[in-house]
Amino acid sequence: MTTAVEPGTFPPQDVTPMVVESEKVAPPAEAVPILVPETTPVSAPEPAPPAAPAPAPDTAPEPVEHVATITHAVKPDAELAAEEAQAGKRYTPFIESRPECKPEIAPPLADDQEAKYAELLQFAESIETVPVSTEKGAESRPLNDEEKIWLTRECLLRYLRASKWGVAEAKKRLEGTLIWRREYGVYDHTVDYITPEMETGKMYTLGFDNIGRPCLYLNPARQNTERSPRQVHALVFMLERVIDMMGPAQETLALLIDFKSATNSTSPSVGQGRQVLSILQMHYPERLGRSLIINIPWFIGGFFKVINPFIDPLTREKLKFNEDLRTHVPPDQLDKKFGGDSDFEYINSKYWPELIRISGERRAAYTARWKEMGSKIGTSEIELQGGVLDDVTSLTAMVEKTDITE
Repeated sequence: MTTAVEPGTFPPQDVTPMVVESEKVAPPAEAVPILVPETTPVSAPEPAPPAAPAPAPDTAPEPVEHVATITHAVKPDAELAAEEAQAGKRYTPFIESRPECKPEIAPPLADDQEAKYAELLQFAESIETVPVSTEKGAESRPLNDEEKIWLTRECLLRYLRASKWGVAEAKKRLEGTLIWRREYGVYDHTVDYITPEMETGKMYTLGFDNIGRPCLYLNPARQNTERSPRQVHALVFMLERVIDMMGPAQETLALLIDFKSATNSTSPSVGQGRQVLSILQMHYPERLGRSLIINIPWFIGGFFKVINPFIDPLTREKLKFNEDLRTHVPPDQLDKKFGGDSDFEYINSKYWPELIRISGERRAAYTARWKEMGSKIGTSEIELQGGVLDDVTSLTAMVEKTDITE
């Protein structure tokens, strides 16, 4: 039974739900062995000749002296691209957004905000060790490179904004997340460990929305495992991969959830819902740009009402129910099952290794740029993502030079 949900309201109200193309739940695909990418990009088959690059703007911004000189083009797998062309289907992630879908650039900081950022940056640079867990007397260890890379200019600003520019609160939350990332195993969950959760396509990233946010799809009806901590571990793993897919100046993602054919047993429990909310709000602040939810059954309407008190007002404003997803995502990058034109079919043996390769190459290039620029805490994500800064206080991203063969 599916309850009707009025478009755009929270908690859900009673109206006719949005209808998208019906779909059978795919059986679990056979897992394939996948290697975790190392710090150097994974080799890919020689791609087809890339399309001619778009003409440069009339006046390109002047890069500052520390702009990275490393260039990196992530290319699709040539064999898979040919197979997609022959079948008229898509089996793999889109590598970039449409050219017209650009992120919103944050305005320059006010003088007092710049001073607060400088104070938080000084604090981050002074961190020598953090505990490996929240347990009393837990061992403290020095920050490693992955943790230092995470401490970007934009990361510090996200924590300041989430703390309403209270520096003391931002310091507390920032250090708390450093500990959480160690204790939760963000850097330790391997591809092999996560793979069983990915066999049926219950979550995947595909395409980018109208302002260039990568889209993370959730299909609860495709749940294939019993409730366990690994289910939430897999969601966090995918959040990290979606962040790897972000282009220059993009800081947020779009979450698309379809409850069509979901049952009470395949849907998240209230406990899981509260846990995911806590993780997003405490440890991924300012990362959720939009959450688009369709086909809500009656028991999920009740679920949202129960967890409503735990959702902060800013997050609640980002939840949209039963809206036409074609108004949020370019139809050619929107899954057909969600009302789009992209005839995407999730086949684990094709999609999963390709996502790991693409995100691994992007992360390797991100890390290489960070090292080339001096391995500094507070480096801008815009440069690390392949963009260019035209001024250290007013950040403008140029489109990443990524070769695509459709």
